[in-house]
Amino acid sequence: MENQSNNQQKDIKTLLDKIKAIDVAMLSTVEPDGTIRSRPMRHMKADENATIWFLTGYASGKTHEIKNESHVNLSYADPNNNLYVSISGHATVNRDQHKIDELWNPAMKAWFPEGKEDPNIGVLKITIDQAEYWDSPNSAVVHLYGMAKAIITGEPAHPGENKKINL
Repeated sequence: MENQSNNQQKDIKTLLDKIKAIDVAMLSTVEPDGTIRSRPMRHMKADENATIWFLTGYASGKTHEIKNESHVNLSYADPNNNLYVSISGHATVNRDQHKIDELWNPAMKAWFPEGKEDPNIGVLKITIDQAEYWDSPNSAVVHLYGMAKAIITGEPAHPGENKKINL
């Protein structure tokens, strides 16, 4: 059991290392009629407890959608490095002032003109249930070699690392 826990912590750390340099994630929520809606969110913080944090409008559409259906998805992409990450989890929204203070940076004033005390600021907490990433070498030579090998051997090309993580 301890080995499984260690592996899970290692997987979480690897996942968080992959997304830490990506500034924007696409957050997908479910509307009451079942429609899936996505919007960009500025990445704020992720921690080893498999939690990702954002500041958000407390009275926004996404907040109302999350109150109806807490299942969400975050998609991160860094095409320059051939890195793609999909994270599924459960979201909650609160007004924890300590967390707002912790996550705040001056650039957020563009969305919250009254600063940290803006009446519409909220904390979006996403607890990761599952994640998957695709991380390929950036080299065209590596990709061409993989494609040529696949054609010759009849086996599918495996141009990089793909891993699914269940928490």
